[in-house]
Amino acid sequence: MMLKAEKLTKRFGGNTAVHAVDFHIKQGEITAIIGPNGAGKTTFFHLISGFHKPTSGRLLLQGKDVTDKPPYTMAKMGVARTFQTTKLFAEATVIDNLIIGHRLRTKSGLWDAVMRTNRYRKEERECREKAMKALEFVGLPELADRPVASISQEAQKRVAIALALSTDPTLVLLDEPAAGINADETSGIAALIRKMKEAGLTVCIIEHKMQMIMSLADRIMVLNQGMKIAEGTPEEISRNETVIEAYLGGAHHAQTD
Repeated sequence: MMLKAEKLTKRFGGNTAVHAVDFHIKQGEITAIIGPNGAGKTTFFHLISGFHKPTSGRLLLQGKDVTDKPPYTMAKMGVARTFQTTKLFAEATVIDNLIIGHRLRTKSGLWDAVMRTNRYRKEERECREKAMKALEFVGLPELADRPVASISQEAQKRVAIALALSTDPTLVLLDEPAAGINADETSGIAALIRKMKEAGLTVCIIEHKMQMIMSLADRIMVLNQGMKIAEGTPEEISRNETVIEAYLGGAHHAQTD
C-alpha cells in the first residue's frame, strides 16, 4: 500500500471540510478523487500532502506514520503534487522553474552557493540534467529557455507536472490537471498521465472531466460534503445510484470537454 488514510478529518472552526475518510492508494495505480464543488477534494489533497494537519485521524505512507509531517518532509519522502492554479515563476524560464524543483534533492548550502564549490557546480549540472529529462518526459524540451509567461495554458500544465516529476517522486498528486484546456489538450494530458503510470509512478488525481477520469482511473473515490460516499472501479462508480444522485447525473455523458 503506497498511502493509507484512516478516519482522516479536518475541521475549520465549526465547519468539517473532511469527515472521517478512509482511503488508500495502491502502488502503480491511477486513483481518482471526484465530487461536486465544495466536496472537500482539495482539502483532502492538502491533508495527504502535508499542507494541512488533520484535526483527527492518521496518515500512513508506505507503512510509516506521516500524520503530522510538513509538505517539505512529504516531498522528501516521495510525494509530489500540482495545484489547481499553476504555481510557477512566470518571469523565470521553464528550465529554471524545474531546477528550483530539483534543488529539493541537493545537499549544497548557502556557503557552497556563494563560493561556487565543486559540490555546488556538480549539483547544478545534475539539476539541469534532471530538469531537462522531466521536460522531455512531458514533451516540451523546446520550451526550456522560454519564460513561463510566454507559453500556453496547456504547456504550463505540463510544466507543472514536470516540476512535480523533477523532485524524483514515487507518488504524484495532480489537482485538476485538465482544468481550463480544450478537448484535444485534455486527451494529451490523459496520455501523459498514462505514460507516468507506465514509467512506474503512482498517481492520484482530482478532476471534474468525467470522461477523462472514467478512461484513466483504476479506482475512484467519491466525496460529497466532506464524506466518502462511494469507492470502486469506474464501472462500479458509473452505476452507483448514490453517486449519480449526488454528482454525476447527466454529467457522465454530457461533460466531455
